[in-house]
Amino acid sequence: QSRYANGGKLIVPLDLPSDEHYREIAVPAGTTRESAMERLGGYLEDALLRNTAQQNLRIFCPDETLSNKLGAIFNATDRAFMAPIVENDEYLSPDGRVIEILSEHCCEGWLEGYVLTGRHGLLACYEGFVPIVDSMVHQYGKWLKMSREVSWRAPVSSLNILLTSHVWRQDHNGFSHQAPGFIDSLLTNKSEITRAYLPPDANTMIATIDHCLRGRGEINLIVGGKNEMPQWLSPQQAKEHCAAGIGTWEWAGNDAGDPNIVLACCGDVPTMETMAAVAILREQVPQLRVRVVNVVDLMRIASPSAHPHGVPEAEFDATFPPDRHVVFAFHGYPSVIHKLLHGRVRQERFHVRGYEEEGTTTTPFDMLVRNRISRYHLAALAASLSCDVYTAQRLTEFSDKRLAEHRRYIREHGIDPPELRV
Repeated sequence: QSRYANGGKLIVPLDLPSDEHYREIAVPAGTTRESAMERLGGYLEDALLRNTAQQNLRIFCPDETLSNKLGAIFNATDRAFMAPIVENDEYLSPDGRVIEILSEHCCEGWLEGYVLTGRHGLLACYEGFVPIVDSMVHQYGKWLKMSREVSWRAPVSSLNILLTSHVWRQDHNGFSHQAPGFIDSLLTNKSEITRAYLPPDANTMIATIDHCLRGRGEINLIVGGKNEMPQWLSPQQAKEHCAAGIGTWEWAGNDAGDPNIVLACCGDVPTMETMAAVAILREQVPQLRVRVVNVVDLMRIASPSAHPHGVPEAEFDATFPPDRHVVFAFHGYPSVIHKLLHGRVRQERFHVRGYEEEGTTTTPFDMLVRNRISRYHLAALAASLSCDVYTAQRLTEFSDKRLAEHRRYIREHGIDPPELRV
């Protein structure tokens, strides 16, 4: 009998920021570096301020808002805190709209309750720890599925989960924090409910979060890093790319419509390494025609029969020609891509590199080397699939030499060489 039990009928749309949080990038692309989370913090600060009167937007985070570089949020609101406040407490007040407690279970449960009663929210969490709430998200997905079958129940706002401090930049915490498996788990939910987005830079991150905060009745997973990374797309390019979910970066390749090899990427660090691999190939094998494809909406590579976001077969084959090999650099476990590609024509042409459960407390680039997703591994693999034996061997020797130099440097200095620092 409670009106709050059908929160979809109580939703007041958010007043979300306009284009001022997008930033023009330097030309050529990749020459500026920014933190996607710092920029997103400014966007969320504005969103919280714009919706102060409505009091219908909250950020939930297990004790990591500042660590995740979202600190700009505290220019707009504080952490909610009901106990006495002492002099050295920071960003605490009874009416704060950041719910921060070191319990992923509490934060996820509160987010569910918040959206179920007609409000909007976002859970920001370390990627390595979000599997703690795996069963809770699964049960919520089951509820969403059944709620769609009840005619009188109005859809609530989407459950938005932002994962940062991710697998590729846990060099100081080590193997225990290097765990991208929540993506795998999410794929077992009903396809009409789940979405997974991996923006490659700050502008695409803002466009993705803006889209997710406007959504209804879905579980949105967004993955992005907090460290400074190369910026690839202008504001307009970012919006168009996010709307499409997948796209050929013609400005990055030289295939002229007929590639010898396709290099695909999904995730910020895999995108950076793919772009570096393309630079190596264009320098070492200038006659090789390389196509670069970036994926923001992970579900776009699935067959349309398996997921509503799946790219139609003709469009998919135009992007990934059936008679060409594809080197695919992915943020998480390679098996995720192989699973999503099931049903596509000649899926064996996809050669996926990602996290292979190889980790430790080491340098950022060494993490890539250990999991065979570094620029040198990608370039050598691409050459082996598309070049003559002599050229492929030359690229392999070039890559092996660079990797040996890297090993010597990090053993001597304890950090990556300047040209490889990420």
